[in-house]
Amino acid sequence: MAIDFKTFHSVAFHVLNSRFPVILRGRHGIGKSEIVYQLEEQLKYTDGVIERRASQMTEGDLIGLPSINGNSTVWNPPDWFKSACDQPVLLFLDEIDRATPEVRQGIFELTDSRKINGHVLHKDTVIVAAVNGGEHGAEYQVGEMDPAELDRYTVFDVEPTPEDWLTWAKDKVSGVVWDFINNHRNHLEHNDSFEPNKVYPSRRSWVRLDETLQMACLLEDKMNDPAIFILSQSFVGFEAAVKFKDFAANWERQVSLEDIIDNGKFELVADFSINEHGAIIEKMEQKEIFKDALTDTQRDNIAEYMSLVPGELAMKLFTNFTNEIVNLQDEDKIGEIVKFMEHRLKEKDMLVKDYLVDLIAGVNEKEKE
Repeated sequence: MAIDFKTFHSVAFHVLNSRFPVILRGRHGIGKSEIVYQLEEQLKYTDGVIERRASQMTEGDLIGLPSINGNSTVWNPPDWFKSACDQPVLLFLDEIDRATPEVRQGIFELTDSRKINGHVLHKDTVIVAAVNGGEHGAEYQVGEMDPAELDRYTVFDVEPTPEDWLTWAKDKVSGVVWDFINNHRNHLEHNDSFEPNKVYPSRRSWVRLDETLQMACLLEDKMNDPAIFILSQSFVGFEAAVKFKDFAANWERQVSLEDIIDNGKFELVADFSINEHGAIIEKMEQKEIFKDALTDTQRDNIAEYMSLVPGELAMKLFTNFTNEIVNLQDEDKIGEIVKFMEHRLKEKDMLVKDYLVDLIAGVNEKEKE
């Protein structure tokens, strides 16, 4: 079973305190490296991270090189391994499932006995490895890890939530990128099977796109430069780029759900098009706002907003509201529908239930025509 990053932090900490090796398995671009560095900050006994990419290592890079000492041959460890023996560090071995068999055999000894060729890790040095394998292994050109190899680790399959990324990225990416992901979470990353040679969004690629756009000063003024789409397509793929281009061009006109539901700032949407209203209603559906208990103010504001949008969207909003509550099968929540229907709309000076009757009647008249 895959766990999110918050859960991983809470449990992996205890494993590392026991000095047992940990391995993270998950898709590319989800932030495995970042979480390792965050984890090291939690440890009170390590002095930084030593990161080695096993896929780029030769056997000598791991076990060191021999030299003659009198009548004996001695092994001289590489500088990074000597540091891990002399002082407590978090030793991060990335992409070990892409390493050569010789390197993996050396890592096998390291995780099993905490030493290589007689050189022993510091007693407080901890080992964390990362791979793209696990349940997603078939999508990558990586070597399988056999049971004996896996038995040397405590294995965690990680599947971070959008909230994990949004929390981390709040002060690390621009407002427009953060808002886009917050409102279009399905574009944060690709979760289905991958087509060969097609560019897909990932948590990593959104950060790199943001850095590029900021360096190019393209996230200023109206943000309608054609280069935004070209760069976005290169980093996160066509589908996400189309959505992001439109979002960025209209970012100053973006209205939060809090503006509508909590504060009733309907003047902000007075000149919105049907597509812009549709985006707000889609946002409500994506965030599943109707699953939580609504205050009287929130419920009344939703009703007032419903009366301002085109009829077909009003019906969609009402259907989303009622279906979500009915699906919960909560008698207390069912009462919210009754209160909603009895609310008197300020602009139209009529009850919601009467307004809906008029809408349905109007639809029926159009169908007759």
